[in-house]
Formats: sequence, C-alpha cells, structure tokens
Amino acid sequence: MADIQRFAPPKDGRPFPPLSVAVRHGNTLYVSGIGPFTPDGSLARGDFAAQFAEVIKSLHAILAEAGTEIGRVIKTNVLLTRAGDVAEMNRLYAAAFPAAALPARTTCVVAALPVPDFLLEIECVAALD
Repeated sequence: MADIQRFAPPKDGRPFPPLSVAVRHGNTLYVSGIGPFTPDGSLARGDFAAQFAEVIKSLHAILAEAGTEIGRVIKTNVLLTRAGDVAEMNRLYAAAFPAAALPARTTCVVAALPVPDFLLEIECVAALD
C-alpha cells in the first residue's frame, strides 16, 4: 500500500478549516480548493483578475512543494460565484496553463463559497514523478 503524505495549511496564523491543502497518494496529488488569499492574508475584493492571479500563484507554490508543476495537472475544478466571470476565467486560465498540457476541467457557478468575498476557488489533481 502506498504511503499517504499530507500537506497542511501554512503556519502563518491564518485560520483555516480542518483540511489538508494537498494529499499525495502514490504518484497522484489531490489539491483542495484554493482561494485567493495573498501570503499576508489579504484579498482583492471584487477584482476577479487579481483573485485569479493569487489562486494560480498559490497553486504553483503547492505543486512545487509536492514536487510537481502546473504542466502535470491532469484535472481541475473551477468554482465561480459570478456567471459573468466565465469568459474572463477562460482567458486567464488559458494563459495560466501550458497549451500543450491543458488539464481536463469542470467549471461550476455556485451560489457562494465559504469565504463570502471569494470570487473563485480552483482544486486540482496532478501527476507526480
């Protein structure tokens, strides 16, 4: 049986729900929904592009810590709180992921996310070497 490795939330004093940011099992990494918090805990309220950029920056850091990278992501789930952001999300998403390695994706518009000012969250599954 393969070992399970859990990547816990940062120890910077920010409150987090009871979860692991990512879990590695075998050669697969499962990343929880990543919200748009900056390292200092701030949030660009109402600015979709700024929030998307923070989510991608955090995703890069989580993937790197686990020993993989954005081109190894095989599946994403994108949760949006505003249907009007779908076109902008597609534009930003296309720039964030390598064109030759676009992951499978599900996009959902939801009524709300756990942090009221979040405009999006992205979760993913990535391959490890």
